[in-house]
Amino acid sequence: MARLYYDADATLDFLRNQKLAIVGYGSQGHAHALNLKDSGLDVAVALYEGSPSRAKATAAGLPVLSVSEAAKTADLLMILLPDEVQRQVYAEQIAPYLRPNQVLAFAHGFNIHFAQVVPPQDVDVIMVAPKGPGHLVRRTYEQGQGVPALFAIFQDASGHARDRAMAYAKGIGATRAGILETSFREETETDLFGEQVVLCGGLSALIKAGFETLVEAGYQPELAYFECLHEVKLIVDLVVEGGLANMRYSISNTAEYGDYTRGPRIVNDATRAEMRKILSEIQSGQFAREFVLENQAGKPGFTAMRRQEAEHPIEAVGKDLRAMFSWLKKIEA
Repeated sequence: MARLYYDADATLDFLRNQKLAIVGYGSQGHAHALNLKDSGLDVAVALYEGSPSRAKATAAGLPVLSVSEAAKTADLLMILLPDEVQRQVYAEQIAPYLRPNQVLAFAHGFNIHFAQVVPPQDVDVIMVAPKGPGHLVRRTYEQGQGVPALFAIFQDASGHARDRAMAYAKGIGATRAGILETSFREETETDLFGEQVVLCGGLSALIKAGFETLVEAGYQPELAYFECLHEVKLIVDLVVEGGLANMRYSISNTAEYGDYTRGPRIVNDATRAEMRKILSEIQSGQFAREFVLENQAGKPGFTAMRRQEAEHPIEAVGKDLRAMFSWLKKIEA
């Protein structure tokens, strides 16, 4: 069984007296920067000129630099920008200023694994990837807890890349929950597969197909929304808390029997074959090529798909229903 590493396995000493820079101040960026700051480390935020995040970072007590200035002065650069912009930012504002034994850090392996970013051989290249959204990384840290994370080493020029990665994970609070060692390839390919087949692509398609089937059969759209979308969180919470067995323990015998007898008819041999095909496209780099070319073309297909999905009936029904949820208004405010 894979080993998890905790607070006692890592030390911040490998990052003390080092200058750290977080490139980007979005969901993950703000959490990493603030957690590292609260861990007593010297951290700054690197942003483009005119970034709307500049005021937020400054208000939080974080120094703000340009990306090129951070590349010149920082000992460790954590790049927390969208995958599609990392290549250009790296080439124009980071690569010209790198020096030996600097650390390039990532929270996702996409650009390194698919060679969109090709670092010089004399720098450490590491990954620390929290398995949770930024607001959770920050909130759990403030509560004295943490979010589990993956860590990986792509290049060890200094001889201390692994120590530095574990120190970084400790600085953001991940070792409180446990960190698991992987590789850039494994993290990238499994992350893309999980997103496309289960967490985002698979789940979205399943929800919409269920909703459409009920509405086409003449049932109220509002009822279809509750049954096929709203209750997903309730089931997922049970699964996260104690696995599939916990979920099945908590639901009715009717639902459990339906799970065993009908679930395999939805995810069948044809579905599994398509899953294997998608995994092959990820492993071969086909998906990465598609994504890179789509962005180079200005995202025409991506934009059209986003607009088309926003117009799906489930969105209109959901918007009207959520407006009536007093408890949800408090959360969204």
